[in-house]
Amino acid sequence: MARKLILQTLIWFGGMGLLLFVPAGTLDWPGAWAFLAEMVALSTVTGLLLARHDPALLAERLGSPIQEGQPTADKFLLISIFLALAGWLVFMALDAVRFRWSNAPDWAQVIGALSLALSIWIGYRAMRENSFAAPVVKIQKERGQTVITTGPYSYVRHPLYAGALFLFIGVPLLLGSWWGLAPTPVFVLLLVARILLEEKTLRAGLEGYDAYAARVRYRLVPLIW
Repeated sequence: MARKLILQTLIWFGGMGLLLFVPAGTLDWPGAWAFLAEMVALSTVTGLLLARHDPALLAERLGSPIQEGQPTADKFLLISIFLALAGWLVFMALDAVRFRWSNAPDWAQVIGALSLALSIWIGYRAMRENSFAAPVVKIQKERGQTVITTGPYSYVRHPLYAGALFLFIGVPLLLGSWWGLAPTPVFVLLLVARILLEEKTLRAGLEGYDAYAARVRYRLVPLIW
């Protein structure tokens, strides 16, 4: 499983590298190299920790994002998110390097790197707490899924998505693209749509979720929503 993790990580971020460097038209882009290095390192470390502590969850996370029995709406949302992310990377390459429409200073790039690390840490904490944090919307009856109420789930009902908010801020800053922050509301709306779909599924099929939702009021951001 560790070999599969490392291979998928290299393929995934190798693809991201193509989406960045090809439209940029150069390999001389320190921000992009820093982004890829940070993501590969943190993804590998957190993945290996999951392989040790929760191999069943890691197997789920390494599975296909399109699965049999998955709601059609979730398939559509995931495809939309992947396409939006790909277009986002290309746009930031054009902005920060090819045409230089904007240029974030060094201090902003440092904040971006820290924000990205925070995003990965929140995601890892959520996965360590929730062994059922599959990449697709489904009820895992075969694994005896239960409602998780501890750790970050005691603050918001969807901490994985809460962590993603820091990614949407950190990546553009680290890459040096101020304009890369502009699509953030689009990604937030996609997350909101997926949260609503996921909660509909959980309320219908997971015993105890309604009581949990009544106790933990906020879905994504404490005191806001």
